[in-house]
Amino acid sequence: MRQIIFSAMALILLVSCGNEKKNDQSLLPDSSGNMSHVSVVLGNDLWDGGVGETIRNILGTPIYGLPQDEPMFSVSQIPASVFSGFVTKNRTILKIAPNKEAGIEITDNVYAKPQKVITVSGKTREEIISTLNENADKIIETFRNTELSERMRQMSKSHHTYTAIEEKLGLTIDFPSVYIIAKESDNFFWVRKEITTGTNNLMIYSLPYDAIKRNDSVVNQIIKVRDSVGKLYIRGRQDGDLTASGDKIESYMVTENAYTPFYGETIVDNKPALETKGLWDLKGDFMGGPFISYVIEDEINKRWVVVEGFAFAPSVEKRNYMLELEAIIRSVKIK
Repeated sequence: MRQIIFSAMALILLVSCGNEKKNDQSLLPDSSGNMSHVSVVLGNDLWDGGVGETIRNILGTPIYGLPQDEPMFSVSQIPASVFSGFVTKNRTILKIAPNKEAGIEITDNVYAKPQKVITVSGKTREEIISTLNENADKIIETFRNTELSERMRQMSKSHHTYTAIEEKLGLTIDFPSVYIIAKESDNFFWVRKEITTGTNNLMIYSLPYDAIKRNDSVVNQIIKVRDSVGKLYIRGRQDGDLTASGDKIESYMVTENAYTPFYGETIVDNKPALETKGLWDLKGDFMGGPFISYVIEDEINKRWVVVEGFAFAPSVEKRNYMLELEAIIRSVKIK
């Protein structure tokens, strides 16, 4: 009998310990902070010296594909002595741990959720600087993926209810209900959101499998396709008007040819995708801005799915508008 009671008590203890461990995460407060903002925790002496300069150079890397230089992240420095309370709830935190073995540690949901904390350590300033530089790409990628995930999470709270995109293109894409369908055909959708100084936009369409060939001219092929689609569907405000001399104005979206597009390969919906970033402008008008295009290889359906985001936001920073568009694009699920 005593053995049975002891076993039962041990079992209860194990279960309650397990539950306590499981509930730790649920007790964490919600994280906070502006998009693309990183809290950097280190002493003033390090921030004012080479360590701080290295951090500012890494996190302040200019984003390619914007009309003006904008940093990848905004940063604020917090001395370790005052790192407590609400400041620990920021979504992305970079901590510097001096006088420890050189290394980097990435942890989730330490003080709040969702949260990503990267700790870089070193016995000397030189070791810390070296570790930061060696892991610069990892630091940027980690924080950037965190921000993309957070933007997707925020947008999922108010999901659109359009069914035509799935019905006509055989795919789903998550964007907030504030976006409206501005133009629609059997194989093309232009989706738009009004913002303070302009619009945030998406184009979604498909191409035959032989429309894009993977060779040395793939970037030129992508640009040629987007320019032809822009001419067909994205017409300017003055398109069709007459000039003083009686000539008809042609105004439509084209790729800015004075700016070399960025090209790379990535994965979207577990499928290979061709990524292009650059600038667009409106032929015959004074409008332009950045774009990001993903040409996704849909081998099963023998086609390419193209999802492009472009922003028109004169006189304001465009970093977070483009982050939102990329988060939407990466939500694509092809049927």
